[in-house]
Amino acid sequence: MGDISKDINSKFPNERVKALLNLKYTANWLNTVGNEFLKPFKISIQQYNILRILKGANEAVTVNKVRERMVEKSPNATRLMDKLCVKGLIERTRCENDRRVVFVKISERGLKLLDKIKIEEFDSHMNSISEEDAKILNAILDKIR
Repeated sequence: MGDISKDINSKFPNERVKALLNLKYTANWLNTVGNEFLKPFKISIQQYNILRILKGANEAVTVNKVRERMVEKSPNATRLMDKLCVKGLIERTRCENDRRVVFVKISERGLKLLDKIKIEEFDSHMNSISEEDAKILNAILDKIR
């Protein structure tokens, strides 16, 4: 790993195309690494993201609010939350005024699971770049969006 041209045995018409494909390739690689990291905890990266959102919210929030805040937008966010609910990691309640609105919050069991996950170990994949490199990368990614 380290040179996309060699990793996928390909040449690119220009550096912008190479950067675009490198970005997609790296994001996919990080997803694979992240899912492997979370496998022992029996949750996916998206489920981890939902748990972190709910922990940060510190109160029950609507399912739509969780969807809006997800890093990786998912059309099956409700299904992901269903699975977390079955595992006892989140709790769901319906709004009394509007039964179509569903609130979710992280459970004690969900908080305990997050405490077990040492995300710093996953973050170590970013140790090959300096804080200054990370700042530049963030600026470039923000500029693209």
